[in-house]
Amino acid sequence: MLFIKVPDMNDSVSDLSIDGKLYGLRFVYNEKYDYWSFGLYDENRQPIIAMTRLVPNFPIFHSYRYASMPDGIFGCLSQSDHVGRQAFNNGKAEFVYIPNVELEDE
Repeated sequence: MLFIKVPDMNDSVSDLSIDGKLYGLRFVYNEKYDYWSFGLYDENRQPIIAMTRLVPNFPIFHSYRYASMPDGIFGCLSQSDHVGRQAFNNGKAEFVYIPNVELEDE
């Protein structure tokens, strides 16, 4: 499992290498409705999946399968049903990537 730091910004893009391939991870906070969204981009900043609302303890791209996606799942882990603006800063939520090979071991 890879723990990913969510930047303390309302809109950010960070690079992450997974299995030797570079991805752009975009986190956007919606202030009006108090929720986070996540998007996955290729190395050229072209969207693989533009933006999906974060739901705690549920695989973010559960319904999506594209060859350009990494072989695993992204998710937001939290004891809370709601992940607000400060949840990643105050430790009430964590963002993770779990390779499928780790899921198969369990």
